[in-house]
Amino acid sequence: MTGSRQLIRERVGLVSLICLHIVVCCISLTCVAYLKPVYHLLFDPTRLLAAIVTVAAFALVGLLFAYAEFSVGYFVGFHFFTMVAGYLWINFFSDFSYNHQLSALSATASAIAFLLPALSIRAPIRQIRVISPAAFDRLLMLILLFAIVAIMFAASYNFRLVALDDIYDFRDELAFPVILNYLISITSSALLPFVFACYLARKYMWRAAIVLVLLTLFYPITLSKVALFTPIWLLFFALLSRIFEVKITVILSLLLPLAAGLILLTLFRMGLLPQEPTLTYFGVVNFRMVAVPSIGLDFYSDFFSRHDVTWFCQLKVLKSLISCPYQDPLAIEIYKANGIGGNFNASLFATEGIASVGALFAPIAVFACGLVVALANRLTAGLPPRFILISGAILPQILLNVPLTITLLTHGAAFLFLLWYITPRAIFEQESAPV
Repeated sequence: MTGSRQLIRERVGLVSLICLHIVVCCISLTCVAYLKPVYHLLFDPTRLLAAIVTVAAFALVGLLFAYAEFSVGYFVGFHFFTMVAGYLWINFFSDFSYNHQLSALSATASAIAFLLPALSIRAPIRQIRVISPAAFDRLLMLILLFAIVAIMFAASYNFRLVALDDIYDFRDELAFPVILNYLISITSSALLPFVFACYLARKYMWRAAIVLVLLTLFYPITLSKVALFTPIWLLFFALLSRIFEVKITVILSLLLPLAAGLILLTLFRMGLLPQEPTLTYFGVVNFRMVAVPSIGLDFYSDFFSRHDVTWFCQLKVLKSLISCPYQDPLAIEIYKANGIGGNFNASLFATEGIASVGALFAPIAVFACGLVVALANRLTAGLPPRFILISGAILPQILLNVPLTITLLTHGAAFLFLLWYITPRAIFEQESAPV
């Protein structure tokens, strides 16, 4: 009886936290509408009640997170759940003229279609051959050496310390060989975060610190915000997951940064904080990290309500085989159509979904993507939840802004899946002395 009551309290706590998160997210998006009207957001108080009712109804989907076990799909799915909730909110304040009702229903159905396999499929895939802990340690060292070589090679092309607000003045000048671009993305997005999580789990603190230093070096090379915040993000997850259970950590990882941005913005409005650091933080976290993926659904819904869908011809391997109405990448096509936001990359909901098959059939394509994430669940079976959380910490942020196909190949998610699969489970049962 005591165990049942504890479980009920935990689920009630998770549901309450998710509801608070949605409220904070909607308030943040309202602030974005006032600060960034150029993104076709026009806050209209007369539509407020309808927006509240719609998002509240969608919040019922959040009950899935109260009952599901933690997995890769749980982690990624909660970020997509947040993105769709945000889209349903801004859908009422967008000044685009596409069929908003159809797109809202499509986004809701897509979220459910993704979450069903991503949260429920977790049956383990048996490791064909289990490598020894000693061999695994050698693999980690090999990845570190590989990363060092990649950093040195990339630094020979570009290495400059630039303020965050000035990176766009220099980033267009960057020109790396194609193979080096792949090495940079795979190493910084997948390989090094995995190594960091391994060393952290085994309490090899000095080695974990070296990984963070290597990750920091990617910022002056790539002048990318993701590269700058990756080591901070990993440390944030490492600290948060030591204090809270992993499912709570997933929710707080978005709720706390969003709430901090609103607090800073309020203090700025009261004249207690200067403008530059406040708006920089709000712009990076509340706008770029959380609002833009939802805005991406709005932009793609509008564009593909007036243009032909791609039927996946945006994939390079298919573009050479079938006719395609778009020669430039979709991110550039969206930018050319609107002239704002730079190259407007977007998540699999927008690309593999809306852009590829249209709003009506998007849930089917997104369901297939959910099966891919479910495969990651199966490959991580038997690994500690905290290890999965930290080693995959960058994955949801990439998936919010990049198609699944590009995430798997260019950003190394496929390599991360493989590393999860071959990781010997026995290393987490051993006591590791700090090194």
